Amino acid sequence: MTAASPSREFAFALHDVARMLRTYSDHRAREVHMTRAQWAVLSKLRRSEGLKQRELADMLDVAPITLARLVDKLTASGLVERREDAADRRANRLFLTPDAAPALKRLDILSEDVLGRALSGLDEATITNLRTSLERIRSNLKHELSCGG
Repeated sequence: MTAASPSREFAFALHDVARMLRTYSDHRAREVHMTRAQWAVLSKLRRSEGLKQRELADMLDVAPITLARLVDKLTASGLVERREDAADRRANRLFLTPDAAPALKRLDILSEDVLGRALSGLDEATITNLRTSLERIRSNLKHELSCGG
């Protein structure tokens, strides 16, 4: 049997690491009574408050109905509010409530711990190089997808 190419081995490792990071993040999010998906919604909204639900669903790469359910739970928890869009009465815009600030602070601490454990043994230069390489891969794939490749 022939060995897989270094590129394929890299792809397998990348997939495994991403899956394990998601699994570990799911596990750790439960410590603050949240899911990783809810965590992602809050984090994106902190960076881009006022997004339409459809825009946020696209950014998170989830189905609109999936996002609606996540937002329903976050709204019931008092962390997110929907506001009507003044220009499009069919659309809702999403905003964090003041109660989201303490939750985001706990999630920030959790995030630093998760990433600290995941990146243990890697120096800053290595992390920067890995990030640059991953951004290049993402750019390559984005280009291929936009070209229909």
